[in-house]
Amino acid sequence: MIEKRLDFLISVPLFLEYEEVLKRPGVVSNLSIAEIDQILNALAAYGRKPRIFYLWRPTLPDLNDDMVLELAIAGSATTIITDNTKDFGAALQFGIEIQTPYAFIEKTTLL
Repeated sequence: MIEKRLDFLISVPLFLEYEEVLKRPGVVSNLSIAEIDQILNALAAYGRKPRIFYLWRPTLPDLNDDMVLELAIAGSATTIITDNTKDFGAALQFGIEIQTPYAFIEKTTLL
């Protein structure tokens, strides 16, 4: 992402969700709050922030995932990377591929 080889999309609601989850006690036990803040600062600095003009709600089974889909649509994303592939099936109708992090890394290292 820092080397601009990966176009990462971020929005304020998604950033706030990342921050809340990462700082939840016991979620990331091997990092300090300062280290988590460094990661969040990098996401904020290097992530592309498309303007979302249209809300596609409700589209996905989990309403909290709709903001990810809306961000992907607004940013013309080709792929959503998530372990939650079962809930993102509707993204296919927008031409957005769904991949697990493992599958994405495996595919990317082969290129």
